[in-house]
Amino acid sequence: MSDRGRRGPVHSGPLARAVRRVWSHSAVRYLVVGGGAFLIDVGLLALLHDVFGVALVIATPTAFLLSFAVTFVLQRTFTFSSDAGMASSALKYTSLVAFNTVATTGIVAGIAALGLPWVVGKIVAVGSTTVWNYFAYRYWIFPARPSESPTP
Repeated sequence: MSDRGRRGPVHSGPLARAVRRVWSHSAVRYLVVGGGAFLIDVGLLALLHDVFGVALVIATPTAFLLSFAVTFVLQRTFTFSSDAGMASSALKYTSLVAFNTVATTGIVAGIAALGLPWVVGKIVAVGSTTVWNYFAYRYWIFPARPSESPTP
């Protein structure tokens, strides 16, 4: 068969273009990476608390901090392709981690104290931090490099 009779590569069809268009948005990549981090976080929390009997106030921040370390690397390199200074990003990220650790621990413990399962608190905490973290990552921790002004 001649080259003329062939269709283009599989990756050039309408579905592939739609996937590339969706995937090009940092919010989509952020949610995918965050979803993976959530699974790591909840899995570690369940393992530490439910399997090994670690107190919830210790297991929650431990799982949270471990998953957040993975998130930093993936969000920096994969989601935002940041070339922001590593030290500056790490310092800002650490500040956000400290804030999120306190917020997450308080939300999970507070909801558990109300008699609800800890996982309900975890879901509420993740929903809250997901929203504010995206904006903190995009505009504060991993900001896009300002476009160079066109020369006249």
